[in-house]
Amino acid sequence: MTLNQRALFVHLLTATGAVFAMLALLAAAQGKWAVMFLWLVVAFAVDGLDGPLARKYDVKSNAPRFDGVLLDLIIDYLTYVFIPAFALFQSGLLPGWTGWVAIIVITFSSAMYFADTRMKTEDNSFHGFPGCWNMVIIVLFALHPSIGVILTVVALLAVAMFLPLKFIHPVRTERWRAVSLPMALAWTFFAGWAAWVEFDPVSWAHWGLVATSLYLICVGIVQQIVPARDAGR
Repeated sequence: MTLNQRALFVHLLTATGAVFAMLALLAAAQGKWAVMFLWLVVAFAVDGLDGPLARKYDVKSNAPRFDGVLLDLIIDYLTYVFIPAFALFQSGLLPGWTGWVAIIVITFSSAMYFADTRMKTEDNSFHGFPGCWNMVIIVLFALHPSIGVILTVVALLAVAMFLPLKFIHPVRTERWRAVSLPMALAWTFFAGWAAWVEFDPVSWAHWGLVATSLYLICVGIVQQIVPARDAGR
């Protein structure tokens, strides 16, 4: 297989995310939330894999016909924002007007964030909460908190998208990557496990899901507070 063919394969791999998004949406339309989240976890795993491959095979130079960044953003909006927001609304976790408020806030703020030219920081982290609503909403499905807690979480994270707060990319943020990458892999495992057991409240997957989620959402802010050591020392 030539380098150009390998680069094209990476684009094709990224595009499978659209298929997984459709399968997740079909499951959501039937109220099969566990199945929906399983497909979203598969899409999340693909999203974590295609980026390193795209850089390895330099898809911009070797498969320039397709814009990998645009393709990735389209699929991310579907799998990270649109379908999870639909699930939050349709599942009944937020009844009545609360559901309408949540989906409007999530979809609108995320659309603006995904178009933000300052989305990335110099160390390849994210400037503001990166719209990973799939990771948030699966935790809400697992824990079933009160309506007030859910609305508060949605409001805080929507505002956090546009604040000077740092959120890591588990693969591309080099600082503490030796911990962050295993945490992201563990989150994927626990998310899949929680969905597989249909969010059974006695499952240990919930504890792992909460712990890894708290790490991934807070570690970037901790890095802002704790300065990096001077590389020259």
